[in-house]
Amino acid sequence: MGAPKAWLKALGLDWYIAAIVGMVVLASVLPARGAAAPVVGDLTKAGIALVFFIHGAKLSQEAVVRGLLHWRLHGLVLATTFVFWPLLGLGAAALPAWLLPAALAPGLVYLACLPSTIQSAIGFTAIGRGNVAAAVCGASVSNLLGMIATPVLVGLLLGTEGALSFSSLQAILLQLLAPFIAGQVLRRWIGGWVQKNAKTLGLVDRGSILLVVYNAFSGAVTAGMWSKVSALDFARIVLICLVLLAVTLGLMIWIARARGFSKEDEIAIAFAGCNKSLAAGVPMAGVLFPAATVGFVLLPVMLYHQFQLMVCAALAQRYGRRPLEEPVHD
Repeated sequence: MGAPKAWLKALGLDWYIAAIVGMVVLASVLPARGAAAPVVGDLTKAGIALVFFIHGAKLSQEAVVRGLLHWRLHGLVLATTFVFWPLLGLGAAALPAWLLPAALAPGLVYLACLPSTIQSAIGFTAIGRGNVAAAVCGASVSNLLGMIATPVLVGLLLGTEGALSFSSLQAILLQLLAPFIAGQVLRRWIGGWVQKNAKTLGLVDRGSILLVVYNAFSGAVTAGMWSKVSALDFARIVLICLVLLAVTLGLMIWIARARGFSKEDEIAIAFAGCNKSLAAGVPMAGVLFPAATVGFVLLPVMLYHQFQLMVCAALAQRYGRRPLEEPVHD
């Protein structure tokens, strides 16, 4: 195991990203068809509910309340996440067909509507010696609002392709909000157990998302995804994702400096503003989009997620090497 892990790290990957790619490959070679499809679909729905239950049980209400006090920082991050990003996504989706395949355009809009990450934003902020408390609170609030804001934005911006029909609203309530609220309510009794078993629950959480990825790409492959997305199309979406990352990361750093934020706050702002949550995006896509289109929607999300990990890891290390004399917030 040591050699493969070292090889993956050298490429800027980890085992989980490799596993996600593996699910895409497995779905491409052996998609869930026939009688297996509804079984995998039901397991996926259960997995989605489990993911949001675990997130609800993990999230500390105290951290959110404490973070809200830093309203300038969180206001900037939320405005970027749910206003600037969707506008940027609409602009990218409007690119001509020779630059962006029509089948992948909804995926860019969906990517733009997602909340920030929690683990990555906090981890990179910690590595860069930034304002970790602000990163924890900002990412948590972003994800809380994202459960409502993301479906609403998707419905408004994509129309019938991501519309909030009664069935999708029902699915959001039953598969996302209800498990999350249940986790929050039960946190009082199971919070200690959740913290104690965080590593094991993390594997369950990630395993559920792997199942969602397999189910999503099974539907897309069955619908002829790889006959509609060529190697050139794939290269184009890679380039667009890289440009989106460069634009948002550069903009967040520039705004933070122009508005006079401290270096620690700048680090938290930069990572929270440019990161998009794969953990929230994958299960939510399974609720919002038809099975045949979910794979198309998730392709830009998964590509962007990998690029943000590699770029932000390098930037966090650069921030972390700055002189120690600067004040650091816990």
